Amino acid sequence: MYLTKCAVCATELGLTMGKKCGRCSTRYCGPECQVQHWKEGGHDKLCKLIKKGGGAEQYNANKKYAEAVAVAVEKCADDTKGQTCFICTQALHWKTKEGLVRGCACRGTAGFAHVSCLAEQAKILVAEAEENNLDDNQWHRWHTCSLCEQEYHGVVKCAFGWACWKTYLGRPEGDWARSSAMMMLGNGLSAAGHDEDALSVREAELSIERRHGTSENDILISQTNLANTYQKLGRFEQANSMLRDVYSGWLKFSGEEHSSALIAANNYAASLSSLKRFEEAKSLLRRTIPVARRVLGESDNITLKMRRSYAGSLVMNNGATLDDLREAVTTLEDAERIARRVLGGAHPNACLMAGSLREARETLRAREMLATLPAPRFKVGARVECKVEAKFLEGTVVRHHYRESDWEPGVFAPYQVKLDGRRSGRDLVFAPRDDDRSIRAAGADSDAETI
Repeated sequence: MYLTKCAVCATELGLTMGKKCGRCSTRYCGPECQVQHWKEGGHDKLCKLIKKGGGAEQYNANKKYAEAVAVAVEKCADDTKGQTCFICTQALHWKTKEGLVRGCACRGTAGFAHVSCLAEQAKILVAEAEENNLDDNQWHRWHTCSLCEQEYHGVVKCAFGWACWKTYLGRPEGDWARSSAMMMLGNGLSAAGHDEDALSVREAELSIERRHGTSENDILISQTNLANTYQKLGRFEQANSMLRDVYSGWLKFSGEEHSSALIAANNYAASLSSLKRFEEAKSLLRRTIPVARRVLGESDNITLKMRRSYAGSLVMNNGATLDDLREAVTTLEDAERIARRVLGGAHPNACLMAGSLREARETLRAREMLATLPAPRFKVGARVECKVEAKFLEGTVVRHHYRESDWEPGVFAPYQVKLDGRRSGRDLVFAPRDDDRSIRAAGADSDAETI
């Protein structure tokens, strides 16, 4: 990962704290760890090698790149068997001996290549654009396939992140290519599920941009990436606060029709759903999906993601009606068909869409089955005694067919009950069965208790 921790004890150093090896720039929290690394950690043997490899950051990037390429090649091995690189026409790279990958939306015999070949192609195109002062700096070639024009994903994207970072990390800290390469690295680490490493990169990226007075546009992009990493690490409140501010910032900066504002709307809606604020998420997406469909089109990946988020806000909501669930299924059926056609069935977003559709269908079938069952014995508002930890406690029925968002699709409890005398947050329980062993009319037995 980006080197912001002590090489010995992993203490977080940020961008400026601690000290460095005078020869190779390996970072330490202090002289004690530096001495220990030299005497016991093998640094005495590696120091000259690291310096020869361009210093600690470059040496680390080169090593991580090789590891990431090996993982990507292995992951793609079944798909690439018997194929050749569309750039160099060889099965094995002539210099690195690496195998082939394909991490985009190409199908059939198209899109197979070596990461090294694609990275060299991107490096040349960006250099030519810089030399000729072109408005299109060709940076998209670091993350987008030149054949299908879809972004790389998964472990292939991670390998490209390291390829990009090792190419530009030697540039000055405020250089646009170095900043963009750091963002690429964070995106790649996140795509491969290395979220703790991605967090280190994201925080360093935002710190550097603020120190160098980067544009509001770039700050908003970095905040979005950081917030999404918070989200993946389960830091939902922190993510939600930042994503709300980012969405507000994009509306002011570029208006509601800009693709960045639409991405921000979807990210914010997903964050609201993570906090179970489904009504807010649904309201936001109902306003913004028509804009995305009009401006970006039905088959754009952003539009597809927004429609999946909207369906999720319907399915996961405990208060969803049958009409809500039917709308979710209809939405996902249409979006999944488009995603499969545009992205291919193996693309992560198409797979997520298919999974969401299966879950929505299962939930709808279960709810339709519930509708055919006898009516619950107790109406909403009825006074009951509910069995909790081997005791019957008094309370009031507040909901029928209750479910929690992390339950398996189609699983419901007959009742949600609000117990008497408990403080808010601990007063709501559910009865798993509609029988006297779980729930009965208040006063049915003298052993019932109030709290």
